[in-house]
Amino acid sequence: MENDKRNLTFFGNGGTLFGIHLVNLFLGLITLGIYFFWARVKVRKYIWGQLEFEGDRLSYHGTGLETLKGWLKAMVVFGIPYFVVSQLPRLMGLGRVLVILGGLFSVLLIMVFIPMATVGSRRYRLSRTAWRGIRFSFQKVWREYVPIFLRGMILNLLTLGFYSPYYQARRDKFLIANSYMGNRNFDYDGNGDDLFGSYFLSLVLAVPTLFFSLFWYHVKRTRYVWDHTTFGDARFECTITFGGMFWLYLGNFLMVLLTIGF
Repeated sequence: MENDKRNLTFFGNGGTLFGIHLVNLFLGLITLGIYFFWARVKVRKYIWGQLEFEGDRLSYHGTGLETLKGWLKAMVVFGIPYFVVSQLPRLMGLGRVLVILGGLFSVLLIMVFIPMATVGSRRYRLSRTAWRGIRFSFQKVWREYVPIFLRGMILNLLTLGFYSPYYQARRDKFLIANSYMGNRNFDYDGNGDDLFGSYFLSLVLAVPTLFFSLFWYHVKRTRYVWDHTTFGDARFECTITFGGMFWLYLGNFLMVLLTIGF
């Protein structure tokens, strides 16, 4: 029923966010980029804090130090090994065989890093988000996403990308259905069949429409994902349109050009 609908409202404004970005830019410059991690947290705190549902705002509890530690961990676990296996054999002139082997190992590292980064970032952001004091969480580990990711990459390669809607549906199911608010999880009932026709059409029309068809598909898929996400007996509904998003993006793009990025 119409009266049963509840809206998520955003109260933020560009002026305030612009001020935050200016301060972040200044502090980032004088700290040689180290402040970037704290800057990102400040933006998230502002954005989260401007989202209101049922009279209460969301809150974000992450810290710059946590994001810095996460980045350093990623560099130690993946960044340094990736550089060693992908660049060191070539820089040391160790021969074509070792260079090729290093390239293969670097690809393998990337195939492991992407699932870990996807799940890790979702777990962290949800764990630092709250509404009315109720924390969000993600209840799966990255290893459980690896088979979905690898299967998706292989089948996308074999089908020249046409498996994409099915991979996206499996990925969305994994990420959404294992996300919780308190002790109750969200769920997702979408499937690849529903979007395959639109995806195929967007690819066929990509060149004739100067790739605007891909943007049309992106908007449609965004609506579809929200419309098929549930929380208990409640179902989300997304009302964005291709026209509305197109003019929003175009207007913002022109303003960015006219203001030289400001």
